[in-house]
Amino acid sequence: MRKLQRAICMILCAMLCITGCGKDPNTDQTAGGQPAVSAVQMLDFNKDLTRVDRDDKYRTTYEIFVYSFCDSNGDGIGDLNGIRSKLDYIQDLGFDAIWLTPVHPSSTYHKYDVDDYYAIDPVYGTLEDYEALLQECHDRGIRVYMDLVLNHTSDDNAWFKAASDYLHELPSGWEPDTSYCKYYDYYNFTRQPSDGYAHLEGTEWYYEARFWSEMPDLNLSSEAVRGEIRDIMAFWLGKGVDGFRLDAVTYYYTGNPDANTEFLRFLTETGRSIKADCYLVGEAWTDRNEIALLYGSGIDSLFDFPFSNNNGFIVNIVNGTYAASDYVKGMLLAQEAYSSANPDYVDAPFYTNHDTARSAGFYSADEGPVTKMAYAMSLFMTGNSFVYYGEEIGMKGAGKDENKRLPMYWSDDADDPDICAGPPDKDEIPMKFPSAAEQMKDDLSIWTWFREVIRVRNAFPAIARGLTESVDSLSDSNVAAFIRRSRESGTANSASDGDLLIVMNLRADTAVKEISGEASAAGGADGSADNNLTLAAVLNTGEENITYDDGVLTLPGYSIAVFTMD
Repeated sequence: MRKLQRAICMILCAMLCITGCGKDPNTDQTAGGQPAVSAVQMLDFNKDLTRVDRDDKYRTTYEIFVYSFCDSNGDGIGDLNGIRSKLDYIQDLGFDAIWLTPVHPSSTYHKYDVDDYYAIDPVYGTLEDYEALLQECHDRGIRVYMDLVLNHTSDDNAWFKAASDYLHELPSGWEPDTSYCKYYDYYNFTRQPSDGYAHLEGTEWYYEARFWSEMPDLNLSSEAVRGEIRDIMAFWLGKGVDGFRLDAVTYYYTGNPDANTEFLRFLTETGRSIKADCYLVGEAWTDRNEIALLYGSGIDSLFDFPFSNNNGFIVNIVNGTYAASDYVKGMLLAQEAYSSANPDYVDAPFYTNHDTARSAGFYSADEGPVTKMAYAMSLFMTGNSFVYYGEEIGMKGAGKDENKRLPMYWSDDADDPDICAGPPDKDEIPMKFPSAAEQMKDDLSIWTWFREVIRVRNAFPAIARGLTESVDSLSDSNVAAFIRRSRESGTANSASDGDLLIVMNLRADTAVKEISGEASAAGGADGSADNNLTLAAVLNTGEENITYDDGVLTLPGYSIAVFTMD
């Protein structure tokens, strides 16, 4: 009898082990604490997508405002080692490049007034820390872009101090002589007061300072200054920097786009002469026509400002001011204008940055889907796409600059050592969405959405590198549909390398589209949707599924379908 009882006990134990010791299999947890099977379609549908890497300038770049990102030493200020500690986080989201706001010594928190172009601000770390960050990024396949501020320096810069001392000593009425002080020629001095000029106290002189009296503008026509710039670029490229973000390029020569274009040409040619694959992206806060003119310099990229901020194409489309179809039209207008000026241009789409309000504040009634969809529109544009830190969790911040650069919201723990104190004079702004730590556990969070959108972007090279074609028969006031024609189609090794049909529902209501024959209309072989289109990726902002049956596509509100085209 005891043998029988023992046998029965062993059988029962074995059954409990097989069934998870009595747990409901639908509530089984993975190591990360998430349900083994998510209710969000995209997480299962896209799980086998493979990243397709290319050694080129088409990237997905994470902008880090260093002061506010991650503190490694407890002084409340973000630093280079703090960034190193978060490279797993950055890489897990799918980014393969980072842009760091200025890291040079400066008395301000933002550091766009440079004291010394060859040094690292001590609050951020040391030159050795910067070199270690570069090395670890490169080991991970992440490129690093340095913010290069050339329109102006700090008034504490040694160049300006030498020029100022010289003019203070120069007798009244005497003409300056650069053989006595070459630094006089480094800035734009005049005896005549004028708009955009500040008075050099204690002298009869004025100097150009378009942004602030403590940021004197450089004389970029000076051959000596251009020689200094070449040396600066060579120094940092020699350290391993992959390229530069160029600050305020429309102010190099205020009101003179032709001169700005010439100077960008000098920078582009200089960078490439030092390092053939040096990447340059310029901040041209202007309209499409002037951006196109500046592309005539041959520069790689210019930020696509018409799509950004709270008054750009994306916001006006998502809020219903423009039709969804205008998203495609806007991309086509940019493609035509920029490629006409520079056939090798790499667009630089972005939605927000450290100078603009954060996007979660654009839509007061939104619970997440609108904020998610708007950023996906930016990430589905071609080129090197830029994302500002904290946007991946829907941080808020608007008004004065300090509020746009609040500490990264890593967790709700007030004692979290990673969290920075933030810029002086910032306001306390309650966040609308949870912290990064909480969102990483939520399949429907903004963080999860970002990771999946970037996963899809990285899996299909045509998204970043292709040419856009409209599909007018599918686009309307609610739906944007377009072909992304691969430039690699002739050498495609798999379906992911080829052409794509992308359909976006930019409204809350479900959209149903008959797409049989659309592959033919877009250049497919035989017009059969079943033969030419394969649903290859989906992106959902909610739990309702995207379906594609018998040539009929059903898109729930705020969702995206990506088709490969055979």
